[in-house]
Amino acid sequence: MSSAVNTRKTFELTSERLSLRKLRFSDAEDIRRNANNKEVARWTISVPYPYTKDHAVRFIRKTHYGYENRKSYTFGIVLRKENKVIGTITLSKFDYKNKNAEIGYWLGKRYWKQGLMTEAVKLILKFGFRQLKLHRIGSGLFEENVASRRVLEKAGFKLEGKIRESRFRYGRWHNELRYGVLSSEYKSN
Repeated sequence: MSSAVNTRKTFELTSERLSLRKLRFSDAEDIRRNANNKEVARWTISVPYPYTKDHAVRFIRKTHYGYENRKSYTFGIVLRKENKVIGTITLSKFDYKNKNAEIGYWLGKRYWKQGLMTEAVKLILKFGFRQLKLHRIGSGLFEENVASRRVLEKAGFKLEGKIRESRFRYGRWHNELRYGVLSSEYKSN
């Protein structure tokens, strides 16, 4: 179903509908257009609203630094038929000693409810477990974010717990749900 290509300078992960690739500065307008939505920002921990092109350029610069220093791998989610970045997905917060990392992601609202994010998460799991040889990948999300919970569960993540009122966003406290998947669980799927 999917394949991963790894070169020294770039990573590209592909599936039938998507390509995950390193962000380019020419992607800034696509990122701005898709991230500049109150509903998208609502479900993220750090995406601001309104989201400007300057935000996008700074974000892209930060992702390049992450690659160079092995601190994070952020991919633009490209819908292959449109050849435009429609969201991003990141593998970060590496604990190399214990072979752990975290994922975070967002997708432009017009692309919701099409199974695209589940497809992207499965690609990044393949990259994390097969290429980076991780043991565990985790993720945190707002308890109210039912759609994101479904994405993680469809990709094989298990609910590990709830951290009460750990995130303050848009004037109120939110519970954070913690999910994780182990390499052995990924291999058995």
